[in-house]
Amino acid sequence: MSESWTNSLLKMGAHFNAGRVTGYASEEPDDWSIGSRGICDLSHYGLIRVSGEDAGRFLQAQLTNDVLALDVGAAQLNGWCSPKGRLLAVFTLWRSSDAYYLMLPRLLQAGIQKRLGMFVLRAKVAIEDVSTFAVRFGLISGSSTELTDVLPNDPSPAPGTAHTTATGTVVRLSPTRTIVVVDPLAAEQTWDDLASQRSRLTANAWDLASIRDGVIEVLPETQDAYVPQMANFELAGGVSFKKGCYPGQEIVARTQYRGILKRRMVRVRIASETPLLPGTQVYSPLFPGQAAGTIATSARSAADTVEALVVAQLEAISNNSLFVDQSFSTAGQLAVLSLPYRLPDQH
Repeated sequence: MSESWTNSLLKMGAHFNAGRVTGYASEEPDDWSIGSRGICDLSHYGLIRVSGEDAGRFLQAQLTNDVLALDVGAAQLNGWCSPKGRLLAVFTLWRSSDAYYLMLPRLLQAGIQKRLGMFVLRAKVAIEDVSTFAVRFGLISGSSTELTDVLPNDPSPAPGTAHTTATGTVVRLSPTRTIVVVDPLAAEQTWDDLASQRSRLTANAWDLASIRDGVIEVLPETQDAYVPQMANFELAGGVSFKKGCYPGQEIVARTQYRGILKRRMVRVRIASETPLLPGTQVYSPLFPGQAAGTIATSARSAADTVEALVVAQLEAISNNSLFVDQSFSTAGQLAVLSLPYRLPDQH
C-alpha cells in the first residue's frame, strides 16, 4: 500500500484489520444497507505488471484464460493452476498499450510473483510489483450504475473493459463491480470526488459483491484446493478450452469433457454475526462421517447474516442439505441461494 494513501485513509478515520479497511470513525451506513452507489479501498489487493516483448505469450502458457485474445483496453477473469489442475490464484487481468496487469490478494502476491518468475527463463519478460505505485478503489452498485464521474465519454462500459483515463484506469468487472486504479498523487482527490456521490464502504462490501457475482477468491487457506470447474470458474468466464497448454490443462480439460465433476460452488446464507473462515469444512447427512465441502469465501450481508461461496458435493447442494456442523441443526443449515449463472450439473 502506498504510504501516502495509507495516511490519507487514516486521516479519513479508516480502521484496519490485516490490511483491510473494516470501518470509519465517522458514522457511515452499514455495508449491507447501501444504496445504489458505494466506494471502498482495495489496498488489500496487490498489482503485478508483466511487460516485455514476450509478455503475452508467457502469460498465455501459464494462465487458464486466452490472454492472446485480449485486446488493448480489455479485461478478463483469469487463474493459475498447479500441475494437479487446481487453482493457485485468481486474477483480474487487463491489458494496456505496453503491459498486462494482474490484480490478486496481497496475501498471495509475493509467492505467486516469485513462482511466476521461475518460468520466465530466457523469455523477454519483466514481472514487477507495482502495488505502491497504483492505488486501487472498488466501486459497487446495486444496479447498472452510470460512471459519468470517471468515464464521461462512456458512462456505462461493458464488463470486460479497461478504460485509460487522465489519472489511471477504470476496469469494469460486472454490472455491479468496477475497479479504479490511479496514481498515488491523484488518489486523495479522486477518492473525494467519487465519495461525494457514494457511500464509503469497507472491504466486506467488496467481498459480498464478489460473492453475489459468483466469483471465487483464492486465499492461502484454499490454494491448490479446487479444480477450476469446482469453483464454477469456467461459468464465470475464467477458462478457455480453445487455447493451448498451461499447467494443469490436461486435468482441467478432462474434468470438462468426461463429466467426472462431483463438486460445484454455490452461494449460501446462514444466520451468523461473523463471516465463516475460508477453508472451514461443511457437512451433510448425505455424507456421514466426512466433510461435504468447504467455505471458499464469506461476508456479512446483514447484522446477523452471512453469505458465502461454498464448494460442496453436488448431491448435497441439490438437496439443500449443507450444514456448518455435524449436529445438522436448523440453526446451522446453509440456505442455498441463486447465482448469476446456472450450474450445468443441476437439473
